Amino acid sequence: MFRFFLILLTIFSHTVLAAQTTIRLSGLSGELEDNVQLYLNRYGANDISTSLRFQSRLEQDISTALQALGYYDSEITIQLQQRTNGSRLNITVDAGEPIRINTVDLQVLGDAATDPEFINLLKQAPQPGQIVHHGRYDNFKNSLNSLALRRGYFDATFTLARLEVSPRAKQAFVKLHFDSGTRYRFGEVRFSGEHIQSARLQSLVPFKAGDPYLATQLGELNQALANTNWFSSILVTGNTEQLSETILPVDVELAPRKRNSIETGIGFSDDVGARFKLNWLKPWLNDRGHSLDSKLALSSAEQSVEAAYKMPLETVATDFWQLQYGLRNRDYQDTRSKESNLALERHWLLESDWYRTASIRWLYEDYTQADQEDISSLIMPGLSFSRARQTGSGMPIRADRLLLGIEVSDRSWGSDESFIRLRGRAGYINTFSDNHRLVSRIDAGAVLMAEIDNLPPSIRFFAGGDNNLRGYAYESVSPLNSEDELIGGRYMATASLEYQYRVKGNWWLATFADYGSAWSNTPDWKRGVGVGVRWGSPIGAVRIDFAWGLDAEGSPFQLHFSLGPEL
Repeated sequence: MFRFFLILLTIFSHTVLAAQTTIRLSGLSGELEDNVQLYLNRYGANDISTSLRFQSRLEQDISTALQALGYYDSEITIQLQQRTNGSRLNITVDAGEPIRINTVDLQVLGDAATDPEFINLLKQAPQPGQIVHHGRYDNFKNSLNSLALRRGYFDATFTLARLEVSPRAKQAFVKLHFDSGTRYRFGEVRFSGEHIQSARLQSLVPFKAGDPYLATQLGELNQALANTNWFSSILVTGNTEQLSETILPVDVELAPRKRNSIETGIGFSDDVGARFKLNWLKPWLNDRGHSLDSKLALSSAEQSVEAAYKMPLETVATDFWQLQYGLRNRDYQDTRSKESNLALERHWLLESDWYRTASIRWLYEDYTQADQEDISSLIMPGLSFSRARQTGSGMPIRADRLLLGIEVSDRSWGSDESFIRLRGRAGYINTFSDNHRLVSRIDAGAVLMAEIDNLPPSIRFFAGGDNNLRGYAYESVSPLNSEDELIGGRYMATASLEYQYRVKGNWWLATFADYGSAWSNTPDWKRGVGVGVRWGSPIGAVRIDFAWGLDAEGSPFQLHFSLGPEL
């Protein structure tokens, strides 16, 4: 008996599903069809019926959708068609002639009447002869209100806002009178919860008391405070409760960041094995905003430790001194080296968003390179320009990074050798259509004037590894001596092009080609190709690469794993 009822229930449910009514729309195209379809999509399969009442609702909805785009004289025909698998409502629409704007009465009163931003916005206002479009009319009104809020016209209001439509005359009349009132100005900026000297915080404020209000400048202040790394939370608000006529005070609530911050990173490649990095940051040491950044890097090929003491100047966002000291030990391939670096740097942020860095560095290096043993002491003043921009974090949507630098050494000021060392890097990331991503990098350097044999390994150039020439062992590409030992080159140039495709969520597949060499006389260009997997983790891009060196003997396979910025 139970099976009998189950069969009846199944037959009944199939009959009900088969008997459902559908809708078919014809006679429209483009924006008209899209807008009508939006109204029709509100009805689910169970909402549609063949009743005259429902057909009347359909006709009203379609008329409303067409009127919103300026078509008030439409003809709508609905026919019921019986089919073997149910019924269908065939809707045929003739939109008719549209209503056009006859006159536009647009007035902007108050301080906004001479504001260049409002003058530019008025170019987007409805114009005589245009088809009436209720959405664009509403959007223009909203744009006026939005612009007023962003530029400090807090008392702005429409004294007249009317869109009159005469379907019989096929004409429309736009009447908009917008009174902006007086533009507000910034008042005093008051900080609370701060642990850094007020003068240094005030140097971050991108406006002065009395300047016209601009919402984006509050955003700039928030970003400038965040860039210092001094605070765990930042809240920038206009204090509307203490308005004095048209002066708006600005309150900034701050909470100090923890005194210690630790970050770790890991990596792996076939040639040097595992790599481990540890960064220990003390973002503020005193009320002047001084900070200490310590870094430890360990691998079987190289171990290093360095510390940087940063001293912001009065203009915190743009100027600071930095004192750095580091030790590095290398024991890999044909290089044995122990080096000590001491550097004093002066940093400026230019109006063009480039960082200019002037430095003086003392390098002491005790090394063995192939069959050469020596000790080198070099004093090198330098100058560099760098810029880094990105949209999005982890795996940014767009990013670019540029670095141009020069260091000079001369015997006249106590160096063991005279030379000029040039270095340049460039990287670019762009995302196309959400699922396609392009990453490109160029890295180049040159040493001028000196004989390469007279310079320590850290001044010479080597290529190879996951940072510039995948498919080749770390720093395994360079000129060789008579016994086929690596000696390092005077020049280096590498380029990389990588395409990534989003598989799902934050997971990407990649394919890439690298090209480059390190040389002293004639370059021996090397090619590397491969495929990889990318994961946009919360702490940065995780990258696994399977690479082949096409110009190495036997085209050896290299596995590279790394975590961190792609540029």
